[in-house]
Amino acid sequence: MADLGIPMTNPNKALWEKGDFTRIASTMRRSGEELVDTLGIQPHMKVLDLGCGDGTIALPAAQRGAIVLGIDIADNLVAAGNARAAKAGLDNIRFQQGDASKLTGIADGTFDLVVSIFGAMFAPRPFDVAHEMVRVTKPGGRIVMGNWIPGDPTLVAQILKISAAYTPPPPEGFVSPMTWGDEALVTERFGAAGVPADNISFDRVTWHLRGDGPPEELFTIFRDYYGPMMNAFESADKAGRRAELDAELKALFVAQNRGGDVTEVPATYLKVTVRKR
Repeated sequence: MADLGIPMTNPNKALWEKGDFTRIASTMRRSGEELVDTLGIQPHMKVLDLGCGDGTIALPAAQRGAIVLGIDIADNLVAAGNARAAKAGLDNIRFQQGDASKLTGIADGTFDLVVSIFGAMFAPRPFDVAHEMVRVTKPGGRIVMGNWIPGDPTLVAQILKISAAYTPPPPEGFVSPMTWGDEALVTERFGAAGVPADNISFDRVTWHLRGDGPPEELFTIFRDYYGPMMNAFESADKAGRRAELDAELKALFVAQNRGGDVTEVPATYLKVTVRKR
């Protein structure tokens, strides 16, 4: 497979290389395992994890015997994923850089399963993203997406909503990643890629972020390492509103914790399943 080179000017690349998403991903490992358990992974199944981070889904899929390719926009996450795979002794998985909007070097109908959990939703040009996911899926294969839901009251949707309120307006033509949590828009995008509505199904699923300490520690990890929140704090600093943003987000983490002395915070997402004819 060809190397998927990405221009350094890609703003999405800069966003996800800005922090260290591996610190966020470490709070999601058990939820990743739980999701993979539902995917019907079989040995030798070809799986693409798109927007894979450092392998929260990709590694457990490979451990179940699938042949896995993880693609992410961020160089640091690709390197972290390959390091995790090497440490686990897995030779049936590799990570490389790529753009979900244009999967250069990947042939049509390559994968039995394409998965993107909180990944491809952040890529630009959502109709291109849907087209590419359908294109690289085998006839009879599946696409499974996990997308945060606009207006949802749980943690991550609220983080993104609050962060957006402290950052400058996006450029003209920007399409919010949260639109991937709207069933009608998802149906329209995959419909334009040739998938009939009857082949698309939706579920509301709960993801958990977990930590050994209090929720304030999880908040600190997000504040220091999660690109969208880092951008919000930079803008708040310039506007003299850092303390206001800090208090609002910290209160959110504390209020949503269900784990007592340790942290377990639920976050609801839209699970999209697409079956390609």
